[in-house]
Amino acid sequence: MSGYPGYDPKSGFEKWMDARLPIIRLGYDTFVFPTPRNLNYWWTFGAILAVVLMSQIITGIILAMHYVPHVDMAYDSVQHINRDVNFGWMLQPMHAVGASMMFLAVYIHMFRGIYYGSYKSPREVLWIVGVVIYLLMMATGFMGYVLPWGQMSFWGATVITNLFSAIPLVGESVTNWLWGGFAVDNPTLNRFFSLHFVLPFAILGLVILHVWALHVPGNNNPTGVSVKDVDKDALPFHPYYTVKDGFAIIVFLMVFAAFVFFMPDALGHPDNFIRANPMVTPPHIVPEWYYLPFYAMLRAVPDKLGGVIVMFGAIAVLFVLPWLDTSKVRSMRYRPLAKLFFLIFVLVCVGLGWAGAKAPTDLVFTTGQNAQGELTGFSFLWLARILTLYYYAFFLVILPVLGLVEKPKPRPESIEKSVLKSAPKEA
Repeated sequence: MSGYPGYDPKSGFEKWMDARLPIIRLGYDTFVFPTPRNLNYWWTFGAILAVVLMSQIITGIILAMHYVPHVDMAYDSVQHINRDVNFGWMLQPMHAVGASMMFLAVYIHMFRGIYYGSYKSPREVLWIVGVVIYLLMMATGFMGYVLPWGQMSFWGATVITNLFSAIPLVGESVTNWLWGGFAVDNPTLNRFFSLHFVLPFAILGLVILHVWALHVPGNNNPTGVSVKDVDKDALPFHPYYTVKDGFAIIVFLMVFAAFVFFMPDALGHPDNFIRANPMVTPPHIVPEWYYLPFYAMLRAVPDKLGGVIVMFGAIAVLFVLPWLDTSKVRSMRYRPLAKLFFLIFVLVCVGLGWAGAKAPTDLVFTTGQNAQGELTGFSFLWLARILTLYYYAFFLVILPVLGLVEKPKPRPESIEKSVLKSAPKEA
């Protein structure tokens, strides 16, 4: 989006530099560009994610200096970091909690994008790049979860990598290639460590593309109405939104710090404090909390290949979301039915996470006892199946049909008028 005058070098050095390496111009154009004047705090999570990503990269580089990617020493090296390395007691929780905070922020970022229609034209590429970033985050997080080489690390790696064996014809070969042998062992750990180290830099590169793709059409906004008059509908990103983002980052970092210093292991699993033992299977294998909805979908289908297709399809459907939603109105603020179905969708995602954390045979509620005296009722397996059906129905049925039958509320003519309408009137 254009509208403000570009960078104008003042000093002789700035002019000399601008003619040879216009890096100052790049920084100026990155921060001083027209931004809709009605953005709320849901739009601050992009900046929060940038800060957390840099924190993850910096702490990851330092931790990699002390970590030993060997099955006999990996667990001990993590304990060594926590106990003996200077500030290791802080760096390791910062990295572990940072992963959870990053996924929390990205889920809010994605839900905001769906609610306000930020995937619609002309922002399809922006959305698709974002989904690719999310996929790489999932891969990076999974590999990082394996590195401490605790019980949940080892068995989580075994379960997830075994999913590739469901691929017809080549599944076994692909699985053995991933393992570097015939089971999860030292070659697997080495490969995961190598990929876990390099993937954040790939994510950083995609984030740059994501920001670039954002600058072309400009930000969406809560009304979904495009900027028509830059002077009336927009504000410079700096200083107006850098200050707003800065405040949100400080609040988010306070929550982050509360976990790091007071509850560093609250978001982990206690079984991962037991050294990996291939001869002892944990009673209940669960991934990190941010994978639980997809884990519930995987277990909801009795067939192995079917479960894999359903799980990966739940992410793949996000790539085609811009073309599944047939409504001409971007923001669900003006779509009453879409807003209702979206709120149900959010609850469904939370419910899938709950179901993923429980054993499939556990009961949501009991209805009685059978002849053997065992409790009977509605299991988490059936809850996951019902919620998975709604997840897919939301994207494949509800959004395409709603766009054709729903009557939206009147939208404001411009961003300026929506701001003036919501402003408090003087007495």
